[in-house]
Amino acid sequence: MTKPEFIAAVANSAGSTKAETERVINAALDTIQAALAKGDSVQFVGFGTFEVKTRAAREGINPRTKQKIKIAAKKAVSFKAGKKLKDTVA
Repeated sequence: MTKPEFIAAVANSAGSTKAETERVINAALDTIQAALAKGDSVQFVGFGTFEVKTRAAREGINPRTKQKIKIAAKKAVSFKAGKKLKDTVA
């Protein structure tokens, strides 16, 4: 499902316009991004939790040259599905 399809489905389900629904969804996504950028986690009980995790620096191998390379530490967004979402998908 693409973002426009998602917006249309939510608008249909909520009985609102697509434009209004798009503004709300964009505001929600912006709020989640801002919270993650500050290092906070965002938890939706039953759905899941978004959080930022730090990946440690490590050594890797360049597949072309087979030389060892250093991979720098970095932050990555992680999502852990909640029980209700897991049960629904299963």
